[in-house]
Amino acid sequence: MSAISISNFNSSRFVLTGFPGLEADYLWISIPFSSIYGMVFLGNCMVLHVIRTESSLHQPMFYFLAMLALTDLCMGMSTVHTVLGILWGFIHEISLDSCISQSYFIHGLSFMESSVLLAMSFDRYIAICNPLRYSSILTNGKIMKIGVAILCRSSLLIPPVIIRLKFLNYCRPHILSHSFCLHQDLIRIACSDIRFNSIYALTLVISNLLLDAVLILISYVMILHTVLAIASWEERLKSLQTCVSHICAVLVFYIPIIGLTMVHRFGKHLSPLVHVLMGNIYILFPPLMNPIIYSIKTQQIRSRIQRLFYLKRS
Repeated sequence: MSAISISNFNSSRFVLTGFPGLEADYLWISIPFSSIYGMVFLGNCMVLHVIRTESSLHQPMFYFLAMLALTDLCMGMSTVHTVLGILWGFIHEISLDSCISQSYFIHGLSFMESSVLLAMSFDRYIAICNPLRYSSILTNGKIMKIGVAILCRSSLLIPPVIIRLKFLNYCRPHILSHSFCLHQDLIRIACSDIRFNSIYALTLVISNLLLDAVLILISYVMILHTVLAIASWEERLKSLQTCVSHICAVLVFYIPIIGLTMVHRFGKHLSPLVHVLMGNIYILFPPLMNPIIYSIKTQQIRSRIQRLFYLKRS
């Protein structure tokens, strides 16, 4: 009996939610979404290409930026098949195994992006507060160790809570709130005991996203303290300008997460369309905006991209 039960819910399929009430307009809606995904892939690939090919950009700050671009690229790849599949009419449902795999990558990549942003704040702290020791502290070997630590932290802490999704009994309607799978969406329709998933997931959020946000805030308090001690107003402004891109990237990452959390927690009475929109903003906004932010605000990246287009034209 137990084997039959496990077989039943292991083969469960879940209905993905596109844009409720706008099904007739999916073809038109797919145009901006296809453009956004194209910009995500093109923008992040261009940042990676410029950093890889320009030897002058082989510095700690740009190594961390490459990690951020790679994370954003993977985030786009993890959701493109379901988001565009729904809009193009190719996909309406997803299997439990595929759903669990997708939720693993989405949450893992979110934790990875948070960790990379924390590493970038550490880079800015060392560059401004201890510039003479910058190159000796952030050596290539240490950057590689930081990268491995970020990868392990993001990939090894999540499996216990994700794997358990495989063995929950999903007896409520198998209708997801988004066009992709999230852990909180799956446990919402589960009838099994979800206390472990809820407590472990909350612990992960506190020890990763919340802790990273607090540490980033502390690093900027220390940076601001150092900058205000500089006598020259021009030097203060110059120091702070090196942090603008990173501050924008932090806001672009954390604001959608806060918004999606609020909608899931307090927005049960809201239209399903609001849930779908917030979910897509959470998934697509950081990967779309980060290449734009760093291309506009970082002079080295901007000049290399301009030169790249100039060479192609000539």
